[in-house]
Amino acid sequence: MWFVSGCKQSSFALPWRTLLAYLVALNLLCPGSAKLRVVALNFPVTATVGQDVVLHCHLSPCKDARSLDIRWIQHRSSGLVHHYQNGEDLEQMEEYKGRTELLRDGLSDGNLYLHITAVSSSDSGSYMCTVQDDGGYVEAMVNLQVSDPFSHIVHPWKVALAVVLTLLFASFVIIVFLHRMQAAQTKNLKIKDAVLEELPVILVKKIEEFEKENSQLKKQVAELVEQIEEFEKENSQLKEHYMKMVLSAADLKKQVAELEEKVFLQEALSAAILEIKIENQPHFPKLLSNVNSKYKKHCFFMVALIPPAQSLPPSAFREDAIEDNSIKDRSICSL
Repeated sequence: MWFVSGCKQSSFALPWRTLLAYLVALNLLCPGSAKLRVVALNFPVTATVGQDVVLHCHLSPCKDARSLDIRWIQHRSSGLVHHYQNGEDLEQMEEYKGRTELLRDGLSDGNLYLHITAVSSSDSGSYMCTVQDDGGYVEAMVNLQVSDPFSHIVHPWKVALAVVLTLLFASFVIIVFLHRMQAAQTKNLKIKDAVLEELPVILVKKIEEFEKENSQLKKQVAELVEQIEEFEKENSQLKEHYMKMVLSAADLKKQVAELEEKVFLQEALSAAILEIKIENQPHFPKLLSNVNSKYKKHCFFMVALIPPAQSLPPSAFREDAIEDNSIKDRSICSL
């Protein structure tokens, strides 16, 4: 429950639990005293972040404050929260610009109410309400407590515990990571050791295979050398055969030339004999027609060298001899 308080006010804007203390403070005032005082509540004003609050102070005895110099000062920083003088608002702190207002409706009755909008946690603290007139300088203190429902009170031991737990968790993670790395390295080392143990056996097998291949290559080289030697022998034999063939060809040419000479002589002789036979036998003109014309010249040439027919023996003119010679001459002339 809230009530409105101040000079010439019939209701209060205070919690009912603090009503008794406020009434006691009012009873202590002397209505007939001429000394001016500023009266404030002796309990803090509470608010939540984002709400609007009103800080309460009033003059005692009640007096018109519209012509007075009224200042609200933040006790922590000694900065001017609001400054009012002769009906005008003057300089103030940067963070309170546009957020404060001195309620003018109650100034004539001596009420010095300061309205603050959208309070924040930084607004918490004590505020001094000061009034200065011709008679002197008076002040009063008002406490403001702003709570943030979304903020939590953090105890140092909780922070320390959280730090310790975080360090322990990080240490555990690092230990697990290092253990896994060590296990992986150990496994890799075991694999490498196994490979190194098998490596000599593999090398021995490779050397044996290499020796086998080397022996096979040596055999192939020996076979190639033998084949080359055989090829050289065959080549030398072919050269000998070639030389023999060349010599035999030369001999054949000589023999052919000799045969041609002999044939030529035989043909010439045969032609001469035919001429002689033609002179002595009447049926030889038929045979003479079968003799090649080029051999006739040789025959006539040989006839000139042969003696006349009277010197030939009678056996040369026998019919069977003439027939045999004519057949030979015919075969010779056909060449």
